[in-house]
Amino acid sequence: MTEDNIPETVLEAVRYFSDLDVCHQFIVKLRWSDGGITCPHCGSKDIGKLVMPRRLWNCKGCKKQFTAKIGTIFEDSPLGLDKWIPAVWLITNAKNGISSCELARALGVTQKTAWFMLHRIRRAMQNNTLVKIRGEVEVDETFIGGKSRFKHQGKKAKQTGWKEMTPVQGLLQRHGTRSKVITKVVKNTRKGTVQANVREYVLKGSEVFTDALRSYQGLESDYAHQVIDHAECYAKGKVHTNGLENFWCLLKRSIKGTYVHCAPFHLHRYLDEQAFRFNERYRDDSGRFVETLRNVVKNKLTYSRLTGKA
Repeated sequence: MTEDNIPETVLEAVRYFSDLDVCHQFIVKLRWSDGGITCPHCGSKDIGKLVMPRRLWNCKGCKKQFTAKIGTIFEDSPLGLDKWIPAVWLITNAKNGISSCELARALGVTQKTAWFMLHRIRRAMQNNTLVKIRGEVEVDETFIGGKSRFKHQGKKAKQTGWKEMTPVQGLLQRHGTRSKVITKVVKNTRKGTVQANVREYVLKGSEVFTDALRSYQGLESDYAHQVIDHAECYAKGKVHTNGLENFWCLLKRSIKGTYVHCAPFHLHRYLDEQAFRFNERYRDDSGRFVETLRNVVKNKLTYSRLTGKA
């Protein structure tokens, strides 16, 4: 263990977080790091003593009760933190992801429960920063989904190729081992769509490197835009998109090898998961684990919202 009592391996994590009291204290310390418990309902700091064994507080301001789960991805879940916290460790540190079936077997829950847990955790892994990327930036696009030639005869579409797939755009800020990627599901790869994302996420004046897709023509007015034509070569000095090609390889390996299929409606969550692990790869396992847990607050996700019924 480290000085902060944070496990360094999955074996230590399973042992350490097998105690519900330890889990509770760990989440409380991360959520209220200044030591002062704050009511998530009214923001009052006039809180009564912790009531056991339910592990809840009574707010003297709004007279409501609350637990450490309220306002987090763990809210309304009947599962204890002794199952949630190891699940967070597993998904944040599995390079190719972890399937709901595998997590269900590991935690002793149903596949449906594990699937819901994974999507809640992915919610905490999403990038919410408003800081634009800058410097040398690669921009590229790819397509996610099953190709028609791999489908059963009765399910083959009349149109083959990428038209039955979901387009995804990526923007990568080069910075050695601290490179940062932003991903976004897009409705198409037309000029208006892809250039709008570049202008939203990339600081003006930055160097932007793209392939020869004509949709990127016109960026020269705001950026130092340079193009690499893959029909000729894949790199000319620093002009290339190899960083994003590497990320696409990791993404598709996790989707095809672990998840097998991702519905377009949920694809952005799988992108958030892979982007998080890529952006936090310079940290060790415990560092990525803690970084995810820091983002569990204000990221509640209900099942009806997840399934599009709300």
